[in-house]
Amino acid sequence: MLLTPNWQENDNEPQYVQLYAYLKKEIVAGRLAVSSKLPSVRKLADLLGVSTTPVEMAYQQLLAEGFIQSKPRSGYYVEKLPDPEMKPGAGTSTQTIQRPMVRDEREYVYDFHLSRNDFSLFPTMIWRRLYNEMLHIEQQENLFYGDPQGEAGLRKQIAEYLHRYRGVACSPNQVVIGADQFGLLSLICLMVKPQFQRIGVENPGYLLFANTFRQHGYDVVPISLTEDGISVSELYESGVGLAAVSSAHQYPRGMIMPISKRLQLLEWAKSVGGYIIEDDYDGEFRYHGRPIPSMQGLLPHTNVIYMGSFAQVLAPALGIWYMVLPESLMDTYYNLLRETLLEPSSSRLHQRTMEAFMEKGYFEKHVRKMRKLYRKKHDALLLAVHKHFGEKRATVIGTDAGFHVLLRVNSARSEEELKKLAIQAGVRASSASFTWLVPPNPLPKEFFLGFAGIPLENIDPGIEALSQAWFGDC
Repeated sequence: MLLTPNWQENDNEPQYVQLYAYLKKEIVAGRLAVSSKLPSVRKLADLLGVSTTPVEMAYQQLLAEGFIQSKPRSGYYVEKLPDPEMKPGAGTSTQTIQRPMVRDEREYVYDFHLSRNDFSLFPTMIWRRLYNEMLHIEQQENLFYGDPQGEAGLRKQIAEYLHRYRGVACSPNQVVIGADQFGLLSLICLMVKPQFQRIGVENPGYLLFANTFRQHGYDVVPISLTEDGISVSELYESGVGLAAVSSAHQYPRGMIMPISKRLQLLEWAKSVGGYIIEDDYDGEFRYHGRPIPSMQGLLPHTNVIYMGSFAQVLAPALGIWYMVLPESLMDTYYNLLRETLLEPSSSRLHQRTMEAFMEKGYFEKHVRKMRKLYRKKHDALLLAVHKHFGEKRATVIGTDAGFHVLLRVNSARSEEELKKLAIQAGVRASSASFTWLVPPNPLPKEFFLGFAGIPLENIDPGIEALSQAWFGDC
């Protein structure tokens, strides 16, 4: 091993620190090969013309941080480091781990993101004006902690809106507001854990439900889907007391649960003394026919926990989600608030702004405007798929509602190959395979085509590019 003459770059630092930093930089850069043996402490000290103490201290620091290893009666050897993107910086003293890619942040020419909104019509000026009003000097109280259940005025607006447009029967006192779905689901987990330890979830379905309950110690039971939604017979057979369903527009397959099955589910919950968690994540957006009312309001005093948000109807960045608790859980909820001293998780300023936005009629106007725009995009997408894929190459699943459809591809290529070809063509078309808790065999090749966030004029050329990437050589 050769040390360059400038290994001592800073005379203000101790010799061992300078030697340690130099050796670490050489290891990170790969100039000291993996498994190569370092000189003994005495030999390196003689080579550098220093005492053995700084060499020994430098080696011990490298050993402690995992850059080298010590083999008894043999000496010090260079350790293998993680992949380059995981290696620590040359000037740092601790190893940093790269944040895993939770979301695909690549930029696509044609971005069929499965749940992205169209923000081109977001009422920015109105929202800014209302938000600024919440910051006036006479509104200083808005900067303090609010009601942990959510601002009373917003809960009133939500209850009235849900009654008019989603058929939900509730009072403002039953509405609970949170910053995200995970936090609200965690509250549910804490409330019902003494009574239930198992939950049935749709398979395939929205994995946040399954994973949140699993992290809280619940057993998660995948329940199959039939052509009209979750299998009620499997729910009875499973012995669970909780079930999470997306009845208005099943995620990811898009089926709409008919009234007969909804009544069967309510009867199941009543018979087992359990609860249904109804995820109404995009119930406002039905494009042909009237929106399907919620299951919560079908019968009086149902054991349904209704969940919704302003994420898809307005914008996720606002961080306002909500749930409607059945009356039978309200005492449990208030006891939980007292025991945990829970504070509000959703911004009080955003809540008060949303309250004014709804009270003045802007919200319902915005929903109508967005429903009209998304209907155009939905219809353009179906037309483009029919035009460029035909009837034999692909089948569309789950139309007429929500933000996406599924495209089942009839191709001899593997799913991985199809994914790579789509990326190479500049098209985001995410595989739906991750939505299965227990995947079937064989697993169908299905891809999300989100239409809400992509510009209308990009839909047809984007589908054409995808078809060419997958079938252009056929």
